[in-house]
Amino acid sequence: MSVGAVLVAAGSGRRLGASGPKAFVPVAGVPLVVHAARALLAADADIAQLVVTVPDGYVEPTTTALLGAVSADLWVVEGGPSRQASVALGLAALDAAVDIVVVHDAARAFAPASLVARVVAAVRSGHGAVVPGLPVVDTIKQVGPPDPTGARPVRQTPCRADLVAVQTPQGFARALLDRAHAAAADRADDETTAASDDAGLVEALGEPVWVVPGDESAWKITTQADLDRAERSTLVRDQ
Repeated sequence: MSVGAVLVAAGSGRRLGASGPKAFVPVAGVPLVVHAARALLAADADIAQLVVTVPDGYVEPTTTALLGAVSADLWVVEGGPSRQASVALGLAALDAAVDIVVVHDAARAFAPASLVARVVAAVRSGHGAVVPGLPVVDTIKQVGPPDPTGARPVRQTPCRADLVAVQTPQGFARALLDRAHAAAADRADDETTAASDDAGLVEALGEPVWVVPGDESAWKITTQADLDRAERSTLVRDQ
């Protein structure tokens, strides 16, 4: 089965406080998007094609940065107004022969090769949608809307043992992911309605999604503190 990957790198980086898109912020002198691409392709998963979705104006510089860093068939395309739209554009650029799709966020630039391989192996074994997840260590409260003072009422406390914090990369049978995106296409261009997670689109079809063990190294870089952590990480020095 042929494997392709969509690497989402079209985010603005507003929460990070960066002067440009988050995926192009350097860590140890290398843009996050390059770290993420290397991590994906280091896996023993036979990823034959890599499609990277980037902001307007970043196709050429991203292509230049990645051509010397990756060995797979590389395509760089402009993303859309939401993560969901960007993934859909990446899917459209994948070769028709691709049977399995790995969707990964450039913000999780240091996901280890073993995690990528674990996700792909689970899809190959017949699970149509696979996400990595970590056990939740905090108690989680579901809350309602705030009152005039800003306080929010607790609706319920889910059992922590039944919860996982989901990461990327996520893996899918190509036909299933195409169907999920087609069914939700009318929501893709509005950030308030677009999905932040491809597995959620599959769930909306009523199809099962399976969880495999995640990895602490696949943390999401969102704040300056996360960047500082990345600079200190041995994962960066090992790439």
